[in-house]
Amino acid sequence: MTTTTAPSFMIRATRRIRRLLDTARPVLRDRMRNLDQRGVSALVVVLLTTALFSVAGLVIDGGYALSTRREAMTQAQQAARAGADALAVGALRDGTVRVDPERAAVAARSYLRSVGAQGTVSVNGSEVSVTVTSTSDTVMLSAVGVPNLPVEVTAVAESIDEND
Repeated sequence: MTTTTAPSFMIRATRRIRRLLDTARPVLRDRMRNLDQRGVSALVVVLLTTALFSVAGLVIDGGYALSTRREAMTQAQQAARAGADALAVGALRDGTVRVDPERAAVAARSYLRSVGAQGTVSVNGSEVSVTVTSTSDTVMLSAVGVPNLPVEVTAVAESIDEND
């Protein structure tokens, strides 16, 4: 069995390369560790900023939506009351209190028109139901593609007589 040995210059070169690698390995390891963490703080800042703007958008635009909802509810309640006050004149002469469905719907729609609101009116017996639909324009959420938030409220008013 014959063994061959590498020429001596190759053995010396291999030893030099190993020594270089042994001395360079800690430096390279530190650099790689630093490279792995580069940009992490920028990513954290971007994520936290996005989260902060999202929460601010929900708070600000949610507040505007609640304000719009409260205004729409007031309009619906007033329109329903106006409709419930539209009594049938013929029934009043006979001594009974009854809502005139046509006059109630006209009175409720007229009120909605006077305040610039959009809605629907239905009359069922002595109950007048008004549904107002509106939208609340967004400030912060429009940046992420939500230009407005829909608002829909319903109010019911019942006509009463002095015996109720």
